Amino acid sequence: MAEAGSLSMESSEKTTYSNSISPVSPWFPTSTIVQELRIVDIEQIEERRPMNKEMDAVYILSPLPHILDCLMADLERRRYRRTFLVWTSLLPLDLQNRLDRSPMAKQQIVSTSLLNVDYYPRESHLITFRDPWSFPTLFHPACNHLVRQHMEELAQRIVSICVSLGEYPTIRYYNPRKPSHDASILCSHLARFVQTQLDQYAKYNTEFPPISPRPRGLLIIADRSLDLFAPLLHEFTYQAMVHDLLPLTEGDKVFYRPATSQAEKAQRDKDQEIGEKDSIWVKFRHLHMKDLLDELVKDFNAFKAQNPQFAERYTEAVIITLDMLAGLPKFQQGKEAYSLHLSMTQDAMNVFQDRRLADIASVEQSLATGLDEDYKKPKNLADQVIRLLDDDAIQFPDRLRLIIQYLLYRDGLLPTDVQKLLAHARLPAQDSEVIYNLELLGAHVNRALKDSRPVAQHQFGKREAQGPSSNESGLSRFEPALKIVLEEHCRGALEENTFPFTKPHLDAAEGLMGQENVSQASLRSAKPTWARTRPSNQEPRQRIVVFMAGGATYSESRSCYEVSQSLNKDVYLATSHMLTPSLYLRQVGDLSVDRRRLDLPADRPKPRAPDHLFEKEIPAPPPPAKPQPPVESMQQMHLSDDPRSINGTHNPQSSSVDGRLVKDRDKEGEKKKKLKFFGSKR
Repeated sequence: MAEAGSLSMESSEKTTYSNSISPVSPWFPTSTIVQELRIVDIEQIEERRPMNKEMDAVYILSPLPHILDCLMADLERRRYRRTFLVWTSLLPLDLQNRLDRSPMAKQQIVSTSLLNVDYYPRESHLITFRDPWSFPTLFHPACNHLVRQHMEELAQRIVSICVSLGEYPTIRYYNPRKPSHDASILCSHLARFVQTQLDQYAKYNTEFPPISPRPRGLLIIADRSLDLFAPLLHEFTYQAMVHDLLPLTEGDKVFYRPATSQAEKAQRDKDQEIGEKDSIWVKFRHLHMKDLLDELVKDFNAFKAQNPQFAERYTEAVIITLDMLAGLPKFQQGKEAYSLHLSMTQDAMNVFQDRRLADIASVEQSLATGLDEDYKKPKNLADQVIRLLDDDAIQFPDRLRLIIQYLLYRDGLLPTDVQKLLAHARLPAQDSEVIYNLELLGAHVNRALKDSRPVAQHQFGKREAQGPSSNESGLSRFEPALKIVLEEHCRGALEENTFPFTKPHLDAAEGLMGQENVSQASLRSAKPTWARTRPSNQEPRQRIVVFMAGGATYSESRSCYEVSQSLNKDVYLATSHMLTPSLYLRQVGDLSVDRRRLDLPADRPKPRAPDHLFEKEIPAPPPPAKPQPPVESMQQMHLSDDPRSINGTHNPQSSSVDGRLVKDRDKEGEKKKKLKFFGSKR
């Protein structure tokens, strides 16, 4: 997140506003701010800025120590006339006390407010914190002393989301039935941190929560141990598939460079953004690939029909005119968007075929669901797994994913069996670390020889048999555990032992009020509540916020959209970062490496305010005086025959010189007279 910046505005009196653009940019683009608020300048607080004591400043700042140092430096130098502070989240107590003790702050700060935007909206119902280091911080054994502070930071960000939505929700958290790992208490502690901070916010903000016709919201807190299959399976919906199979460039934004032919390379060899501004992406990202190809081609043909300049057969004059139209931004953007998604779809399907993912996915679905395509107990899964591990066409990352899923299906294996599977897969020795590190997330890796534990069953129930399915739908039988949790909550069937309330004596009954078939209507209403099979679209929708600690998958994001649509809810998924299978395997493998190699933010040098903010202002030298014309002297000048008179005044030095010259001339004259006298006498 950008820590601070500066906005300069024009009004009846000039005013400078300093703020951070990044946190608010999802709602207020920079261009909108500049145009509507008549801003003169936008500056970063850490950059060199001129003194501007005739203007006011509004700072929008992240509550970090070095940012407060930058602010204090501005106050000490009185860089602006007056100061208005807006914090993106709650300022820690020690930093607040430091600000309160400053006399300069008391003199210059006019007001302080809280913005509550310490998060990043990625999609309409997906929020991330852009913090991939959250996973090792929560699960790495060497980071235990960092967990409490990190959970307090997570709780503060979760509270920011609730405040932004205007929700004071009931809270339920994941409580594993048979925990076997140290992080099993993670969700319970995080839920209580969130509950405490929410209560404190409501205590000091009497207008929170605002009055709303919606049922009271719900916050569900879970962690990555809820579902260990979801980050490993090959998902064949558009968004999940391209993030898994294609070389996307992910950062603040997501980009993809299509693989083009040599003829088109010069025109299209550039990264293209994939995001919420792309209507095609938003429309099709959760569609299964078997349906996407037909829908995308159909939609593209409709686009061409609406824009006849893309037709092929025209007269030469018409072609020239339409070529000009095709260059307009509206048509050009549409053409590039369809070209991008057709290329991405084709590239993904090429990978699907080259890596034989259909064969892999058929076995994966049986392992993850415990059922075959006929929804019966699968047979000979071990043989199918070994056959795929021995196949040279199967890539090594896919082999590792397959071994882990078989281990999870069996709920642990004999150590010798694990080694045999690794030998069949011909994987490097370090990949065994990924397998054994799963114990830190609650998986059972090893099983004793006489262990009579049955094969692991889905802890939230399983789908009923629906009869044989087609080959395509047979590759997508698995449903993430999060989707089942949401559906069971909406039906009122989610077990309180597995998802207890933080305030069971207060929230248990109220937490059910937003569920399906439950209403607060009067018994005298025209239509009794028991006759309502599902909520009406006209009724206010309950908001459900799900926080997934340790990262979430794109299949879980899709599930939240699907539940929102099918059960008339508004489900939001919040997480530290989004996981792809490759990132997940890498992060699980890092749980056994030396902490110093993780490059955690807590282990880096603390950022400091730039030195130039504390340098003394060197006053600018006065400008050199401009030479003035000698007007007064010229006025005193007059013409004179006396060469000794300069500018109308007598110069004594020149008179003395002239006297000597006169005497010399007199002597020469006398000399000549004498010479002449003697000459005449002769």
